[in-house]
Amino acid sequence: MSALRVSLAGVALVVAFGVSGCGGGSDPAGQAPVAQQSQGRQVGDGGSAAAAGNGNGGAAGLAPSAGANAASGAPAGTTRHVFPLQGKGSYSHDHHDYPASDIIANCGLNALSPVDGTVLEVTKVDTWTAKVNEGSSRGGLSVSILGNDGARYYMSHFSAIDDGIEAGTKVQAGQPVAKVGRTGDASACHIHFGLSPVCAKTGDWWTRRGVIWPWSYLDAWKAGKEKSPVAELDAWQKKNGCPSKATVDP
Repeated sequence: MSALRVSLAGVALVVAFGVSGCGGGSDPAGQAPVAQQSQGRQVGDGGSAAAAGNGNGGAAGLAPSAGANAASGAPAGTTRHVFPLQGKGSYSHDHHDYPASDIIANCGLNALSPVDGTVLEVTKVDTWTAKVNEGSSRGGLSVSILGNDGARYYMSHFSAIDDGIEAGTKVQAGQPVAKVGRTGDASACHIHFGLSPVCAKTGDWWTRRGVIWPWSYLDAWKAGKEKSPVAELDAWQKKNGCPSKATVDP
């Protein structure tokens, strides 16, 4: 889904392992970033944030993960954000063909939930083949999360999904959800990171993979600052609606 071209992969890997990345100071290996808080609201409705599971795209009564805390500690009406990698990684302010970011990092590092929310989809089996090259399977092992702010957060190419991460699992910003890998259409270890409105909730891979550029949000979260994608996603959805098929392929 987010194939790295050979030339890009070479440059990005040098950056990844030579410096800490584009978004601020280096992250000490093994130390999870501190989650920040922002005012949340539902994408597309203009109202206040709904609790995960009762908003646009959520389902009531979802069971929490055994690893999730009972309470996030955030005040009512707020959503926390965090850089989605524990350890060193780097990313470009560009991506091939459509808006997304590839976070280059060592395989096996913890990928973290970037937001308080509820898991929408989990893919635990890599079915991608170069011969077929289906858009729906290019991400390999993946997780998509409905944030408590109403936005959808998608990460893919994992080597493994953590135990307890299933559709319906409640997660918190900074909680490990998977391990960095190179499954699907990937030529190097990295996390494909995409932001989108919830739209069909599941199955709409062409929207789920990303519709706005994430790098400015990653920059902020990596630097320990709060920045919410909700307003930009809301504007995108008002302009584009929810496409019924991919407009750019791959």
